[in-house]
Amino acid sequence: MPDFPHRLAQPDDLEALRAVMARAIAQLQHDFLTPEQIAASHQVMGLDTQLIADQTYFLVEDGAGTIAGCGGWSFRATLYGGDASIVARAPQRLDPAHDAAKIRAMYTNPDFTRRGIGRRILGLCEEAARAAGFTRAEMMATMAGVPLYEACGYAQVEPILPTAIDGVCVPLVRMDKAL
Repeated sequence: MPDFPHRLAQPDDLEALRAVMARAIAQLQHDFLTPEQIAASHQVMGLDTQLIADQTYFLVEDGAGTIAGCGGWSFRATLYGGDASIVARAPQRLDPAHDAAKIRAMYTNPDFTRRGIGRRILGLCEEAARAAGFTRAEMMATMAGVPLYEACGYAQVEPILPTAIDGVCVPLVRMDKAL
């Protein structure tokens, strides 16, 4: 994908990353969630800036520097959720000999869907996790992400209905894959 270079995200990218995430949550889930579930998703999903501090968060840009997509992996125990999320954090380090790397915060800019951006970012994450000694990866997938992750070899482990937000549950699926 020569037209879409990648790099590790930096603190200066936060505003642009949050804008891409907000648009992706609002626009790419209509075939999978109700409008109420989409609204509640903003309180479950988002960017965990620990990934940027750990230098495990990638972004892919077009030739003009627009973020086409982003996503990361983690050597920490937190499975999902962003800084402003209602999800509890678990920052302890994982042991690659026993634990699975966590694939985290995968988003595609709605202007760049169906161009292989998500698959590219997922590959970057898996490659980095392997290089760090991990032999498995797991994630908490949104319903919109499940088809891509299954196409990339991830298997559904269990469906999750997190605590209701204003009476609305946002369905998620824990998935895993051997690296």
